[in-house]
Amino acid sequence: MIKVFGHISPDTDTTGCAILWAWYLNNHTGHQATPYVLGTLNKETSFVLSHWGVAEPSLLEAISADDEVVIVDTNNPQELFENINDATILQIIDHHKLTGGLTSKGPLEMTIRPLASTATVMYDLMGSHTEDLPNDMAGIMLSCILSDTLEFRSPTTTPHDKDVAERLATKLGVTITDYANQLFAAKSDVSDFTDVGLIHIDSKKYGVGDKNFRVSVVETTTPETILARKEGIVSAIKTLLDEEKDVDEVLFFVIDIFKEEATVLTYSQLTKDIIEASFGVTVTGDTVLLPGVVSRKKQILPVLVLK
Repeated sequence: MIKVFGHISPDTDTTGCAILWAWYLNNHTGHQATPYVLGTLNKETSFVLSHWGVAEPSLLEAISADDEVVIVDTNNPQELFENINDATILQIIDHHKLTGGLTSKGPLEMTIRPLASTATVMYDLMGSHTEDLPNDMAGIMLSCILSDTLEFRSPTTTPHDKDVAERLATKLGVTITDYANQLFAAKSDVSDFTDVGLIHIDSKKYGVGDKNFRVSVVETTTPETILARKEGIVSAIKTLLDEEKDVDEVLFFVIDIFKEEATVLTYSQLTKDIIEASFGVTVTGDTVLLPGVVSRKKQILPVLVLK
């Protein structure tokens, strides 16, 4: 049985794509597959699965050399099991830059395309089989695209992402803006997340120079509810840094979906230095507003530099 999964701190795209590709393998190939997640789902993803009547994938806690796996929505070994290279990697399907570090026991199929959502990549790979997508799978696919593009607000959005989303919405009889607003409302409900949980909602490790950062993003329509917890979040970051010896600092961004801007916490000298050097701003307090910044992949990670 092939195990299909994406990155730790699972979001809607990585969870949905594990489900989508397992469905495709089971129904349109000679393979049997099971989708998994590598962490607790966020509120948006839980809403999506409930809305479309799809079961939550089981939590995968470990893999072994006997496992055959398909990796979706990442190719970064820092976002996977430490022993990921022990498994037999059959496929990688992704939309992020090639990171390096993964190795395979034999030839594999790798598809990485410059699209805003891995679900859009899968739509293309499925070819004519997308015509027979059941509504639950079409709904998952639409949700992935709308989530990763912030309803086409993100600069990562391509015309193809938008076209695929519109086709799926038409098939489902869904009004994109109405449904996207439901997604964003669910995404913005973080009332039962701990401060540590907020850091891990959507978080990736990323090296800059000789430093390794955890870059965390919370996308919300109510940024004030996150920023009101600033003191607790900073305290949680310090605890996390004591526990994660391979991380030098945490960059915590709060993305305002509707205003299309980010607020980043600048609570230490290192965070101040990297934000000033990367975004050309002057830091005078413990937060900085970055107008127009909504995408970690395109507007945050690529510009990070140290003085």
